[in-house]
Order: sequence, then C-alpha cells, then structure tokens
Amino acid sequence: MKRTDLMAFLNDTLAPNQIRDFCPNGLQVEGAEHINRIVTGVTASQALVDKAIELGADALVVHHGYFWKGESEVITGMKQRRIKALLDNNINLIAYHLPLDVHPQLGNNAQLAKLLGIELQGGMEANPVSVPVWGRLAEPVSGEAFAQRIERVLGRKPLSSLVRSERIETIGLCTGGGQGYIDLAAQQGLDAYLTGEASEQTIHSSREQGIDFFAAGHHATERYGAKALGEHISQHFDVDVTFIDIDNPV
Repeated sequence: MKRTDLMAFLNDTLAPNQIRDFCPNGLQVEGAEHINRIVTGVTASQALVDKAIELGADALVVHHGYFWKGESEVITGMKQRRIKALLDNNINLIAYHLPLDVHPQLGNNAQLAKLLGIELQGGMEANPVSVPVWGRLAEPVSGEAFAQRIERVLGRKPLSSLVRSERIETIGLCTGGGQGYIDLAAQQGLDAYLTGEASEQTIHSSREQGIDFFAAGHHATERYGAKALGEHISQHFDVDVTFIDIDNPV
C-alpha cells in the first residue's frame, strides 16, 4: 500500500484535527513510500525501533512518538540515535497521542474499559472531545475486587487507595498520566477513578473526597489502543501488521 493511502485512512479514522495536543499527530518521520509491513507499539523507544528494523517494517505506528512541546528542539543523543535508525532503514514513524486515547472504539480508554467490564457512558469534560471518560460496571463490586480484576487483566498489581471500597459502580477513566482528573471525578460524584499514574497529592484527593483510586501503570493501561489500531488497519488493507509490547513497569 502507499504511504499516502495509509495516512489518509488513519487521519480519517482518528480525526487528529479535532483535538489540541502536545505533539504533532500523524507522520513524524518520513520513510518508504510503499508499505508492506507495519509494527505497532506504545512508545517509539529504541527497543521498539530496533524490533521494527529486525522485522523489516516499513512503518512504525505508535501512541508516544517524538517532538513534544517543551522539549529541546535539537536532535542529539538519544533522539538522534532513534531518528537515525529510522532514516537509515527507511521506516516511517507515525504517531497519534490524544486522538488514540479518545477514539470511541479503538482508543486506549475504550479498549481498557472493555477489558475491565466498564460500559462507557460519556466524557467527564464539557468539551466536544473529552479526554477522561466515565462508565458503569454491569454489577457493582468492592474496591478490593476491582483491584484484583485489574491485576488479573493487566498482569500487574495496581496502586490503590480504597476509602469507600464497599461498592463501586461508577468509574472515571483516563489511561496514561491522567491522575489530575481525580478531582473532576470526585466533583461528579463517581465512586472510583482509574488511570495509569499517581502523584503525591492524588492519594490525598482520594482520601479527602471519598473516591476510590487505582493507578494501573501508564504503559499497562495504554497497550491496547495501538494494538486495536493495527488490527483495524489489517482488516482494511492487505498489509502485515505486528503489535510489539516492550515491557515497561511504569
């Protein structure tokens, strides 16, 4: 397939122009014009780039790419080595950050909610495109039971602050580094809030506002959008797509 066809398909699917972000979404590093093999993953780390080279990929599609706002503009050190490896091997780097978080079917939030049995009801923000979302469990569970479910599904024990814990039914959700939305979840009267990371003040917010909190890992909560997007691509194009999970304990 042509790179232009892939980009048109991805931009139409993820609509990056509908949300403001901290990085460029779409094609970040230009490689081969014709694409036969795609590798997908969470972060365009050197390990994932090396795996894409090993597999002979023509494109690497990720959630966390490069060129973040506020970082140094110079291409040296780690950034230089990553980009040089992509250019030397003619690999396209394609990244979608918030657009891949918020997509209602393929997004990180939607995929994680599906895995954990949360039926999404809508966004937590008043914006047309809300980054944090909320939903309901089909059957209420205790905080301890929900923590055990997270551990079973994601393969890692979450950091938990269980302050009400007897009955959880409504849950706010934002994969990755979304701990700052816990206050919004509490204001909206949700029983619990789930994200990837925690800050020192997050636990105080949980305790003082009476909302259960779960931090299940930035990487662990965001494995599933890139994987789903790759499967979506393979359903529409005759191209080989492989999801690679580079382990990250954070």
